[in-house]
Amino acid sequence: MSVSPLNIGFIGLGIMGAPMAGQLVKAGHSLFVNTRSTVREPIASSNAVRCDTPRKVAEKADIIILMLPDTPDVERVLFAENGVAAGLGKASDGGRKVVIDMSSISPIATKEFAARINAAGCDYLDAPVSGGEVGAKNAALTIMVGGEQAVFDRIKPVFDLMGKNINLVGGNGDGQTAKVANQIIVALNIEAVSEALLFAAKAGADPAKVRQALMGGFASSRILEVHAERMINRTFDPGFRIELHQKDLNLALSSARALGVSLPNTATAQELFNACSAHGGSGWDHSGMVRALEKMANFEIGQKSE
Repeated sequence: MSVSPLNIGFIGLGIMGAPMAGQLVKAGHSLFVNTRSTVREPIASSNAVRCDTPRKVAEKADIIILMLPDTPDVERVLFAENGVAAGLGKASDGGRKVVIDMSSISPIATKEFAARINAAGCDYLDAPVSGGEVGAKNAALTIMVGGEQAVFDRIKPVFDLMGKNINLVGGNGDGQTAKVANQIIVALNIEAVSEALLFAAKAGADPAKVRQALMGGFASSRILEVHAERMINRTFDPGFRIELHQKDLNLALSSARALGVSLPNTATAQELFNACSAHGGSGWDHSGMVRALEKMANFEIGQKSE
């Protein structure tokens, strides 16, 4: 579905944000950007307008998208002195501007942020994503949305430029809840694939051939397809950094405590990530969790078993 050119703001041009924003530029939209880091390609060589503050982005854009690391970053960008909220007003067509947070942050804080943006006369969607850098570059992200149906319907063509599997989960905060659930599943799958390949390699089998065999069976998964290959090839450049997955599992575990729910395997996955960080791996791709298990086994995948 084609979309008439829109004035879109994009704040946060990191590993995920830059290729996501690039899809919007490629579709012919006018982009107004703000980032604390270096402006990455494909944005650096595009016609995107660099703004000094989030407030200026909000003044110029009708749709303002955030892609930031954590809850405090989103709160700062939205509500600091020169934040997004200070620049909000009527959209260029006289309607309501829309703030879309595509970061992965606290569902509880999200509900508060949405209420404050609504009080300013604008709409709010939380729309965290899954699919990693590959999904962002291929416009194939899964997008989990929380907000009102009418707002979602209006923004859906924009989401379609960045993702393939796009669902309205419920009200504000429910998109973030779905993302936390996603991160639990991903972490536990990484842990399972790590154990399986480590076991196979230590037993003397070729882990690459084991992976290929498992890809045709019930154990097949995106984690086995993508992350197992990283483990075998020892390519741990992110991707999705361990420190960010730690943040997401902290959200899961703190929310579980508040709900009175036990998540024992999530806690184990977090401890393995913690072990990686203790060995300087907070910036590794989250598939690097396997290194914590390798340390305990004193054996690396790819190493010849004696």
